[in-house]
Amino acid sequence: MSSLLQPEDRVLATLNPDGSRRWINPKLITGRFWRRRRLLGWFLIVIFVALPHIRVGGRQWVFLDFLHREFTLLGKTFFPTDTLMLAIAMIGIFVLIFFITAIFGRVWCGWACPQTVYLDFVFRPIDRALGFAKGGKGKLASMPLRVRRVIRWGVYLVVSFFLANTFLAYFVGSRELQEWIVGSPMDHIAGFIFVLLVTGMMLFNFLFFREQLCTIACPYGRLQSVMLDGSSLIVGYDKKRGEPRGRARRSTKGGDVRLKVVKVEEAQGDCVDCGLCVAVCPTGIDIRDGLQLECVHCAACIDACHSVMTKIGREPGLIRYSSQRALETRSWRMLRPRMVLYPVVLLVLAVAMVALVGDKGTFDALLVREKGLPFNVLESGQVANQARLRLTNRTPEARSYEVSGEDGLTLVVDEGTLGAQPRQTVSERVLILAEPGFFAGTRGRRDVELTVVDDQGSERHVRYRMFGPTGG
Repeated sequence: MSSLLQPEDRVLATLNPDGSRRWINPKLITGRFWRRRRLLGWFLIVIFVALPHIRVGGRQWVFLDFLHREFTLLGKTFFPTDTLMLAIAMIGIFVLIFFITAIFGRVWCGWACPQTVYLDFVFRPIDRALGFAKGGKGKLASMPLRVRRVIRWGVYLVVSFFLANTFLAYFVGSRELQEWIVGSPMDHIAGFIFVLLVTGMMLFNFLFFREQLCTIACPYGRLQSVMLDGSSLIVGYDKKRGEPRGRARRSTKGGDVRLKVVKVEEAQGDCVDCGLCVAVCPTGIDIRDGLQLECVHCAACIDACHSVMTKIGREPGLIRYSSQRALETRSWRMLRPRMVLYPVVLLVLAVAMVALVGDKGTFDALLVREKGLPFNVLESGQVANQARLRLTNRTPEARSYEVSGEDGLTLVVDEGTLGAQPRQTVSERVLILAEPGFFAGTRGRRDVELTVVDDQGSERHVRYRMFGPTGG
């Protein structure tokens, strides 16, 4: 009965048939795609480390201040009143991901994802230097195992702690973080605990979880089946050219490893079943089985197969960047409905974002109705509406404001004057008084426009619906 539950193939690349963890230890292959990925990877690492320390106009260029609900991106500060812009930006990001995936497939995962970049170009080189990965050699790799384990944990801890502090700089500010580093942890216990937690999570991820984050935890791999189509770029194996597979005999001459094809049958394909494409895969899959969600498009198998084809005198490209349609029919179609729809949607979102950003002045003004009765009739006969004026000062200087209404309206501010400190949001109660005949000929409601002006002459117009007695 138990045999009926046994799968025909491996369920997960990181899982052994008995359910235990299969540790992936990819062999290093230094081909042209690896060199390009390493260059891009280190460029992205430098950007990540340097970005929170770049300041423009006295402010951090990228600063996610959740405590004060301010987000500075590329020097532009966004406030809670910018909800619409945030929504448009989020929709734009998702559409851009769909668009990039439809064209280039899962190229983000293998070339720019922090998990892949740090694992392949920071932590795996540490493992190779200490002899914990294939290709490890040197004085460190020849040291006793216990010593190497202690060194490995220590180096991982230092790197993870540094990355955790860099990550924290995006949320508390680089200068604030520098003060925390030289000060006592008890003066900023919450930040200290946060750094310890992030350090612990990074240690767990890069020491133990590793490629399972891509194959199990990350939803992007499972979403790619929805976002890809037959013309999307993938890492693919050319079955028509490679099958049926042959064999290669390995020989060494003058210190160089050479491969000689052993003929199996007349109609033999170019694949010699050397297994190198599997040995170098960071997620442990066999690309010859077709498109799989575990594939992160790192192109390691392309570099590996290229080196083998070169050694046996065959044309490279047995494994290559291509598309499912091109591999099956030898044709590729760039222009398709989603290639038109996605850019159009992105263009509309970009125009809307530019319009919203251009409309933002030195301050935001929002008028909302207070709780309670919609209006009151005073002894003088005036009709009173209670509202709350919310002002957000978007400048780095303190500002004062004046509010006025159209003819027939009188405005009374609780505090007498309106003012806001730099990048501060204030909320004050405003009493809007209308003359007795203001609602004449109406059905008890009338739209009005109030004007808010700051001490530098900038103004904003706010629409508000007033309620009053039904006019005769």
